[in-house]
Amino acid sequence: MLKTRYLLPYILEDLKDKMVFIGGPRQVGKTTLCRNLVAGHFGSHAYFNWDNRADRKGITASLWPADAELLIFDEIHKYRKWKGFIKGEYDKLKDNYKFLVTGSSRLDVYRRGGDSLQGRYHYYRLHPFTLAEVEKIAYTASLFHELPIGKGTHHETLKALDTFGGFPEPFIKQSIRHLRRWHNEKNERMFREDILDVQIIRDIGSMKLLSDILPSKVGSLLSLNSIREDIEVSFRAVSSWMDILEAFYYHFRIYPFTAKKIRSLKKEPKLYLWDWSEVQDESARFENLIASHLSKFVHFITDYEGYKAELYFLRDVDKREVDFLVTIDRKPWFAVEAKLNDTALSPHLLYFKERLSIPYAYQVTKKSGIDRLEKGIRIIPADKFLSGLI
Repeated sequence: MLKTRYLLPYILEDLKDKMVFIGGPRQVGKTTLCRNLVAGHFGSHAYFNWDNRADRKGITASLWPADAELLIFDEIHKYRKWKGFIKGEYDKLKDNYKFLVTGSSRLDVYRRGGDSLQGRYHYYRLHPFTLAEVEKIAYTASLFHELPIGKGTHHETLKALDTFGGFPEPFIKQSIRHLRRWHNEKNERMFREDILDVQIIRDIGSMKLLSDILPSKVGSLLSLNSIREDIEVSFRAVSSWMDILEAFYYHFRIYPFTAKKIRSLKKEPKLYLWDWSEVQDESARFENLIASHLSKFVHFITDYEGYKAELYFLRDVDKREVDFLVTIDRKPWFAVEAKLNDTALSPHLLYFKERLSIPYAYQVTKKSGIDRLEKGIRIIPADKFLSGLI
């Protein structure tokens, strides 16, 4: 099942010119992508994991196999001088080897500071499985055109993604018991092996409590003051912990789109989890699933195409709201409203489409069987809509 990943052809293309770095949440399949998929396109490769003692010695001594075409470095960001080391080896050996660097979510945290590797690499964020990837639907979207939505339906894939999320292990196993255990183990390892390696957290118990309550906040305006009162800590602590959890790919936030043509809300963001299967409420989980698919879409456009693609939501002071807006270089492309079963046209979606001159708008419903165009807005089942993304 799923013998390839959506980033594979783009990584292979970019390796011809530069190093490639791959980040993303833990257990999303980064190492498998590198060792089993990318490496399979080279005659020979060498894999080095900083957590392995023998590999560490090989790395620090620059002992590279002469016949290798591809060098894969996993978790090398744990080496304090890794950026200077990689830069030096790449500059010296780029005519002999291709360089692929991956690791846990901390790679992105470390990548941003210190010595610059600017101009030497391309960076990709690997996302969990989405419907188009599971169904092996090729990415064909064209900016500022209508999404390339196929005619087929994918009810069973949507149902599996809704229940088990998109992380490879639980999605492939599709066992509720395994999913519960996987949630517990994944989050414990995130704190023990990732966060505490990088950050000094004085009250780790309260930070874990914060992560426990975040699934209940999905899809709502996020008030840090309210959360601070819930767990009885300072605003500064909650704000810092939220930033840390976001940096380690536990959750992501999207912010309201501001424009002169609407009296925009300018404050609180909305929160979603990378693993939407943790969300218990069906409506919030469905909204999170749509948010995650759109986040993957805009990240890919940014990482590969080089455009500044962003995901927002729409809300004005009169409390009109639309769940999502995708923009390219701040210019609206399409808006999306997620509904469990409501197929009546959303007046808020129509208002913002007309007010902001949004080229395309979709009202996406979990309910199947309805696909119609009404006042320029396509009311469409989620399984069909998601087939047009990546």
